[in-house]
Amino acid sequence: MDFIFDITIKNRTLFKSFLEDFSLEQLNKVPEGFNNNIFWNIAHTVVTQQLLVYSLSELPMHVSKELVLKYKKGTKTEHMATQKEVDEIKDLLFSTIEKTKADYAAGIFKNYITYTVTTKSTLTNVEEAIDFNNFHEGIHLGYILALKKSL
Repeated sequence: MDFIFDITIKNRTLFKSFLEDFSLEQLNKVPEGFNNNIFWNIAHTVVTQQLLVYSLSELPMHVSKELVLKYKKGTKTEHMATQKEVDEIKDLLFSTIEKTKADYAAGIFKNYITYTVTTKSTLTNVEEAIDFNNFHEGIHLGYILALKKSL
């Protein structure tokens, strides 16, 4: 699993660079033809990882209910993110993955609620959820790169 977590960290490092390199205005801009902005895509990946890995394992998540409601699947950009929110997501990018690595090593993931994702793949255990999460984050990296060209 070290390799899988390494991929996640590398992708999240790219997300962090977007949060640091773009202005708040750029992070919040929803270009014509898009439903969401760069910030929403990054926050969505943080929330989705927690839902896929922790919630479906019937364990407490390490993000607030408010974040889940704003950035879960099916949501879209509905407000302008503040610098405080950007800083919170920047911190969560790595703290959530480090916590997941530690919890995985400690063997706390015992149960898993089978879940079929949008691509019609069915997740049956936490390892599949962690693997799929990397695919999901890669999709959103692609969206962010397209958004970047539209700024």
